[in-house]
Amino acid sequence: MRRPAGGGPLRRLVVLRHAKSARPEGVEDHRRPLAPRGLRDAPAAGRALAAGPLPDLALCSTAVRARRTWELASAEWATPPPVRYDRRLYAPGVPELLEVVREVPARVRTLLLVGHNPGLEDLVLALAADGLDDTLDRVRAKFPTSACAVLAWHGTGWPDLGPGGALLISFTVPRGRKRG
Repeated sequence: MRRPAGGGPLRRLVVLRHAKSARPEGVEDHRRPLAPRGLRDAPAAGRALAAGPLPDLALCSTAVRARRTWELASAEWATPPPVRYDRRLYAPGVPELLEVVREVPARVRTLLLVGHNPGLEDLVLALAADGLDDTLDRVRAKFPTSACAVLAWHGTGWPDLGPGGALLISFTVPRGRKRG
């Protein structure tokens, strides 16, 4: 794994794709709600993320499905971190995502991004120099709704993070259970 000059503390970037959304007729893309499966999967994602270090800050797309994913996932934690909703996280490419991440204060050690594909998958693949086990292969195969990827790297601040500069330490796709 490439390390930024100067090393620095361990940082984690947690990438969460919004849960499964509905496609109601006449509803614009930005306003689409979660589907019943998404309403089950978002809390499951929160429980899965609770197993690791919780984020110090969450950055979330302004789209309804991303906001609702954040609300349901973070409700699974005793103390959710502050969240910032950022319109730039709605349908961006890797350069725009990196721009948003690089604005994060250095005091934040673990950052959560809640957003959309293909941008999130492309970001994970761009940043990961390597992955534990088969994580990179699994991301390349599919980055479905509710997927959670965790990248780790050493750096003095978020501007240090760049292509090939992180290790993909986990990739999970939490699913909630149907009731009845």
